Amino acid sequence: MKDVAARAGVGLKTVSRVVNGEPGVTPATVSRVQQAIEALGFRRNDSARVLRKGRTATVGLVLEDLADPFYGPLNRAVEEVARSHGALLINGSSAEDPERERELALALCARRVDGLIVIPAGDDHRYLEPEIRAGVATVFVDRPPGRIEADVVLSDGFAGAREGVAHLIVAGHRRIGFIGDQPHIHTAAERLRGYRAAMAEAGLPVAPSWVSLGLTAPDNVAATARAMLAGPERVTALFAGNNRVTVTVVRVLAGHPDPHPVALVGFDDFELADLLRPGVTVVAQDAAALGRVATDRLFQRLGGAALPPTRIELPTRLIPRGSGELPPPA
Repeated sequence: MKDVAARAGVGLKTVSRVVNGEPGVTPATVSRVQQAIEALGFRRNDSARVLRKGRTATVGLVLEDLADPFYGPLNRAVEEVARSHGALLINGSSAEDPERERELALALCARRVDGLIVIPAGDDHRYLEPEIRAGVATVFVDRPPGRIEADVVLSDGFAGAREGVAHLIVAGHRRIGFIGDQPHIHTAAERLRGYRAAMAEAGLPVAPSWVSLGLTAPDNVAATARAMLAGPERVTALFAGNNRVTVTVVRVLAGHPDPHPVALVGFDDFELADLLRPGVTVVAQDAAALGRVATDRLFQRLGGAALPPTRIELPTRLIPRGSGELPPPA
């Protein structure tokens, strides 16, 4: 700062005001100070800034998988809100591994992030209690935390799945299959609950062979879908529990030998779904809104708001495109 002040011909306090964006400095003086900083190649020492202010201006985001298309808009929304608050985002993937989630979250805390946004992989988040008590604001997204009270922002998966399955029932289907993710995952369980509620409300039975929860690797999903489309109790429609399942089911249906097309509704929108023939009917959730709402909540807490832990549920939206409106065989 002394070197900058000497080169710009100003006092140390003026340099401090310019660097920290404080008022009371004329535009011409600001320009001279900034030119001196650039000419000397100086950068602010963030480590010293942390010691002085107690804040790092960084937030951490723990995702399931950065490669999943669902998390792209969510990640971008978190980054944009953080940026509007002058904060940097650091993120990483848990790969649906509770231990990896724990290691990543605690590593971010060790680097003194101001806040955490976590998409849970595990069901016990008591390991974060000391960090929260120490002042690390924490918000969970997409799934609720386990065994602690904390803010959480969710999509209403139950209502969305119920609406999607009811849409197939209105089209005339009575044998509807459900293919979802692993049963311990909150979102998978809620979507299955919505499927069962829609079937029960219509007075329709659910055969055990019509429901599958498990690993969503393409080979597993493809084998499950083909089994549901075969045999005496074969289904005439499918409800896919997430975008990865939907994409695999679309591939299976493209090669399905039955001349009568099978109806399909998927949970989560995905790229090019509207360009297929027929277009894929989906229950869409707003991933960007999840990220924005969660990050806004995080910065409310960082701003000192004394708020009780809150569960915020965002609505989903049914988008009919053709595949969910196909009728069953006559």
